[in-house]
Order: sequence, then C-alpha cells, then structure tokens
Amino acid sequence: QVQLVESGGGLVQAGGSLRLSCAASGRSFSSYAMGWFRQAPGNEREFVAAISWGGGTTSYADSVKGRFTISRDNAKNTVYLQMNSLKPEDTAVYYCARDSSQFGRTRYRPNDYNSWGQGTQVTVSS
Repeated sequence: QVQLVESGGGLVQAGGSLRLSCAASGRSFSSYAMGWFRQAPGNEREFVAAISWGGGTTSYADSVKGRFTISRDNAKNTVYLQMNSLKPEDTAVYYCARDSSQFGRTRYRPNDYNSWGQGTQVTVSS
C-alpha cells in the first residue's frame, strides 16, 4: 500500500517545458515499476511513460517519445516526468501510478497498476 502525490503541473506555452514529480509514501516503493498516465476531458486515460523497478528500462507512448523523459530516485521515493517541447495536445490531468506486481519492467495498461495519485493539471497554450 502506497500513497502517491503529483506536483509540478501548471500553465505553459507551446514549446515550453515542465517537470512533474510524484512523491510516494508507504511500503516497498523501490521494488515496483512506476508509470505516468494522462486523461483529457472526454477521453480515456492513456499511457504516457513507465520505468522499471530498478530504473534500467523505460517505455514511452509514441505521442511523447523524444520529448518526455521518465526517471526515478528510489532514495527519495520519487518518480519524475520531464516534459519538453510541449504541445497543446499534451493538455490533460497527469497521474502517476504504481504497478501491481513487484520487480516489474514496464507495462502500459491502466489495469496493470493498482495505486494512483490524485493527478496534476498540465495546460499547454498556443
């Protein structure tokens, strides 16, 4: 059982950058893969990025590949999402989540994750 709190969202112009943070509290953070998802009004929650429990493997949605970078600092119980070259279509509520299985690599289905934060709003203007 873990609690996740996202921060770092806000309003930014197209082409700008934001860095999201997800701080975790509770048991066994470092042994679980972590993911970032996003959801815009009227859309389903979609996969953005994931990182394995040890941080050695990452995966990204095609829509953000080359622009976003996921990382983690297990000593600080924190996962990050660096977002560069932001586009208006990146506007959404961003959620961090913990994979349901220990020692995982990267998965992309929401049902593969069983702990979720409350989300942070990212708005990209034209």
